[in-house]
Amino acid sequence: MVALGLNNRDTAFAIGIALVLGMLFVPLPPAVLDLALACSLSVSVLILMVALWIPKPLDFNSFPTLLLVVTMLRLSLNVSSTRLILSEGHTGTGAAGDVIEGFSRFIVGGDFVIGIVIFAILVVINFVVITKGSTRIAEVSARFSLDAMPGKQMAIDADLGSGLIDEAQAKARRKELEDESGFFGAMDGASKFVRGDAVAGIIITLINVIGGILIGVLQHGMSVGSAASNYTVLTIGDGLVTQIPALVVSLAAGLIVTKGGTEGATNEAILSQLGRFPKALFMAAGLLAFIGLLPGFPTAIFLLLSAGLVGLGVVLRRHAAETADREKRESAAAERSATAEEEDSVQEKMRLDDLRLDLGSGLVPLISRSDAALPGKIKSLRNLFAQDYGFVLPAVRIKDEPSLPTNTYAILVQGVEAARGELRPNGMMVINPAGNDIDLAGEKTREPTFGLDAVWIDPGLVGEAEQRGYTVVDPESVATTHLTEVIKEHMPELLTYGAVQQLVEGLERSYQKLVAEISAPTPQILLQHVLQSLLTERVSIRNLPLIVEAVAEITRSTSNVTMVTEHVRQKLANQICRGLMDDKGFVPVITLSATWEREFSEAVRVNGDQRNFLMSPQRVQEFVLAARREIQTFAQRDEWPALMVGPEVRSNVRGMLERVSPMTPVISHAEVHRKASLRTVATIET
Repeated sequence: MVALGLNNRDTAFAIGIALVLGMLFVPLPPAVLDLALACSLSVSVLILMVALWIPKPLDFNSFPTLLLVVTMLRLSLNVSSTRLILSEGHTGTGAAGDVIEGFSRFIVGGDFVIGIVIFAILVVINFVVITKGSTRIAEVSARFSLDAMPGKQMAIDADLGSGLIDEAQAKARRKELEDESGFFGAMDGASKFVRGDAVAGIIITLINVIGGILIGVLQHGMSVGSAASNYTVLTIGDGLVTQIPALVVSLAAGLIVTKGGTEGATNEAILSQLGRFPKALFMAAGLLAFIGLLPGFPTAIFLLLSAGLVGLGVVLRRHAAETADREKRESAAAERSATAEEEDSVQEKMRLDDLRLDLGSGLVPLISRSDAALPGKIKSLRNLFAQDYGFVLPAVRIKDEPSLPTNTYAILVQGVEAARGELRPNGMMVINPAGNDIDLAGEKTREPTFGLDAVWIDPGLVGEAEQRGYTVVDPESVATTHLTEVIKEHMPELLTYGAVQQLVEGLERSYQKLVAEISAPTPQILLQHVLQSLLTERVSIRNLPLIVEAVAEITRSTSNVTMVTEHVRQKLANQICRGLMDDKGFVPVITLSATWEREFSEAVRVNGDQRNFLMSPQRVQEFVLAARREIQTFAQRDEWPALMVGPEVRSNVRGMLERVSPMTPVISHAEVHRKASLRTVATIET
């Protein structure tokens, strides 16, 4: 039943309101009336306790509605009890139930004169003192809250404009301001309920007394004295049983509206503020002691109270000293923390981002819209590079840069601009794979990554562009592709010592130990240089255990980075050949003529573990031109066959071609895996 009630609270509340209204018309038996009166008293006490402990009035903003409900409950109980008193009052003081009889006996002792006096006093306290004061405070608070709303709204807007708060905080403060105004306005009206309840209580009491005496004398033949005794005692008991909960609720209303801007529970707020002035307690204690010494006054009582105030003052002064000391320590700690944060801020400003994408003001919607795809695409690059190159990219920081032109973006690597391009955030880029002119209306441009001719078109022309066989790319993909190529070019720079350290820590324990045993003055630095050399030629370092084994093996005879790298490449022969294989399972290669093979071999000079390459600049230039002619033939078809040379000159030939054709792989005969099938597609002649 309890679970059912909790799951259907709206229905239960509606039924409760209907029952309250029903009590106005349906007679209640005494037992049911006793239960209802006890519930009324319990709810009133609960409301008072909540009012005492809430930190601020808005935490109990349902109070005006609750006040109307409990007021209506008391009035309905008044009507029900009046019906019982007038109809059954001639039978005795128990006619209206045990609760009313208990109040009449316990509080007024069965004497209706005493009952009338106590009832009158309670009505005066409730109506004249508490209710009237609460109503006035609620009225003034509502008026002041409404008058101050424009100024508070401007203050919120000023804080938002100056950056002291963000949009979410501003929204929350505006909501709190609206709730505060609505709450005090509702409290202004709700206070009238309490006042009206007190007036209704007086009227109902007079009706019960006069009507009861008339009914007792005229209908039941009772004497005037007997009728007055019965009906007055019952009426006063009924008045007390409803006025006491009314007084409790009125006190709760007064506590809420008088709290104002005070934070914390009522006891905390009052005691903490009284505790700030221990001298006031000492002065009050001295005054009480003086009064107690005057002739005719009970000296013991006043001296006892004076001693109590002195003790309380001592305790509060000690507590105030401890609080001040704690606040001083907290302030010093906060100041040190602020200094540390300032130092951290300076260090943060000095630290360079490994990768950063700056956006002009016109491109900010690419990252600020709720459906922005750019952040997700850039984030996916980390998985791509981890899978393809075995290298975990540093996080890419995306920020708006006011100094950039509106639709321009810039890619920075370790604080240095590496590339930039332009986008149209509301357009689509069209590229013709055939390289011919694009016959579509739009803004001509160049694709920023590869420099291809392109056109920015309206999204409504995408279908027509695809029908013509053009490649259509959204702005986010243009920026992501450009960023990908820039990262590939700068992978060696991004593979810092810290990144290598993370890779090593990710190895199994045995391989971590093997790294430490590499025969080199600084094993991890040597490993870093080898990995950077591999990434320069876009060779994946994902098989790090095999690379570590190869490095540890070759460093027993040499620590020359070039020779170590060449040895590692030979160990990675299967991986390298797999990466160069075409759709038919062959590795397409461009070979050297016998003349070039001989000249390169003769140009090598060996001196210990150092190898020097000596060839005239003219012959180097002739080789580069001849190689570029052959390479361009395939590059026009987007094919990139590997150039195969002797192992002793591979690194030197790679250095020659790096500037004119960095995309061309250069492999040696020693890097061809035994199961790889080669297919010679061209030969570089002299």
